[in-house]
Amino acid sequence: MRPRQNIIELFSTFIQFNADRFSHWITEPRLRRSLENAITRLEQTENSETFWMLYWYKSWQCESSNFSKSHLTAYLQESCYWAAEKTSNNFGSNQYTLSDCFQIAIANIDTVLKGYNPTQGFPLKNYASAIFSSTIRNLLRDRLEVNISTTWSLLRRISQKRLVESLQQTGLSEEKIATYLLAWKCFKTLYLPEQATGTRKLPAPDQATWEAIANYYNQQRITQLQPGAMEINPEILEKWLTTCAKAARNYLYPPVVSLNAAKPGQEADEFIDSLPETATESLLTEIIAQEELQNRAEQLKHINAVLCGAIVKLDPEAQNIIKLYYGQNFTQQQIAQHLEIKQYTVSRRLTKARESLLLALAQWSQDTLHISPNSNVLKDISIVMEEWLKDNLSNSNF
Repeated sequence: MRPRQNIIELFSTFIQFNADRFSHWITEPRLRRSLENAITRLEQTENSETFWMLYWYKSWQCESSNFSKSHLTAYLQESCYWAAEKTSNNFGSNQYTLSDCFQIAIANIDTVLKGYNPTQGFPLKNYASAIFSSTIRNLLRDRLEVNISTTWSLLRRISQKRLVESLQQTGLSEEKIATYLLAWKCFKTLYLPEQATGTRKLPAPDQATWEAIANYYNQQRITQLQPGAMEINPEILEKWLTTCAKAARNYLYPPVVSLNAAKPGQEADEFIDSLPETATESLLTEIIAQEELQNRAEQLKHINAVLCGAIVKLDPEAQNIIKLYYGQNFTQQQIAQHLEIKQYTVSRRLTKARESLLLALAQWSQDTLHISPNSNVLKDISIVMEEWLKDNLSNSNF
């Protein structure tokens, strides 16, 4: 991947995929004009990406710019790409490609921006990389679970709330949703397979069960549905339940659509063309001063020093374990074999080493930045610490 060369590129270009790999950077003209206008109005000659990251982040927080989120989405393209590549390779999914994983992650840009706290001194790119990776992993696991579940297993496991939301998403009337919901309740009541209810491979009910469910529905409709509700047979019942399962799959895990895909019925236009037109930008008062940027650079140096110092204080065995785990991607079992110790010993030592590093970083944060180490702060620090360990312990010059 060719690195972007300047501030204009960093905040106005997006990755173009070809054959599921990075092809080139594509410029969004409206974002480019937006950034050029901001540079002119602010008379800003500072080429620091940190300055402009914080500028657009503050603007996004104040909701004073229609383009702030788009600029930050462009800025985080590399973080999202590398997180998608690493996670998709490790996960080993044949169904979801690198570009699929990229879109899954970048669609959660709001989660990254809402969770990021610039006062803690951690780079947005590092924080975003951790969130993107976590998002992809969790979604791939959940989607795999849904995709390999049969229709009948999915219907037994889904909650009533989720099923109603799924059916509402399809645009069905409230009356129709009520009939589908009653059919689903009757199905759950009478379909009691011998296998454990948590299995993903439940077969369809047999004919006798279908008839029993249909009869039970016809009895319940008299009191639970509006007068005149139609009587159904097993074939209609099966069709309704299949529709419910399809709606649930599409609602819980909608298909990924590329921004470069053609709009339905408008093959000449792409979804990316729907970005809003340039709007007048509001000048943020008292925007980040140069002194603040220098302070942040110093904070990052201190964070590196704190973690390096904390690692040095660990005993040799603990140092060896975390270097093998983070630097060489060894599993705990591989580390145990390599060091000729028990796996539970590796797990215990690894947990203790993490706690020591987290404590050192939290103490520095409290003493230097005067940030109280509450649960949210510790969670953020832990995420960034994990990324730091992966990035730095894999460096042969560490």
